[in-house]
Amino acid sequence: MLGRPLADYIATALIALIAMTVHEYAHARVAYAMGDPTAKNMGKMSLDPRANINWVGFAMFVIVGFGILGQVPVDERRMYNRRWGMLASVAAGPISNLLLAVVFAIPFFLGIIRPEYSSQRDIIPTLPILLTWGVTFNLLLFVFNLLPFFPLDGWTIVAKLLPPDLSYTWQRYRQESTYVLFGIIILSFLGIPGISQIFNVLIGQPIRILFSLLTRT
Repeated sequence: MLGRPLADYIATALIALIAMTVHEYAHARVAYAMGDPTAKNMGKMSLDPRANINWVGFAMFVIVGFGILGQVPVDERRMYNRRWGMLASVAAGPISNLLLAVVFAIPFFLGIIRPEYSSQRDIIPTLPILLTWGVTFNLLLFVFNLLPFFPLDGWTIVAKLLPPDLSYTWQRYRQESTYVLFGIIILSFLGIPGISQIFNVLIGQPIRILFSLLTRT
């Protein structure tokens, strides 16, 4: 991502800030509806990005393309139904990003403007660039967070969908799944052959398909 126009970095930062804020708020709001007031009591059930943002991870994402943007505390022990309440609150984050992608894609879907992938300005991003990033980045958060690796949302979603005995076995390998996830990420940044193809199948292809459907391009 290095070497792009400043306008691209500004667009990335703005869209990431919106997407992260809505994602974490959705976790907190649904958890509260399920009976867990932990995030609300800590002042994190908020659409103020300062409530949940990880500034170091955010800067890393804007500059190099990967970073932990934020995290909301959720306590399933305080929910009315631990299994389904936790499932709902965890799934709310990725689903909120999919809905945001739909909203950003409306002008494209209606044919009002066309997606713009490379900034034509040095500092101020154009509206097509912002909307294109809005669709793409929110789809990235949606797809990436559904991967079944801890600490991604997909890990907990699988755990709550499995029968209790299988869920117990699944959660025993939580730490190993984290090693696999970060191993794949590190190897992809190092350009190891074959790793980029794995990310393309797991993330790239689903994003391209969804982007095409949402934008009619």
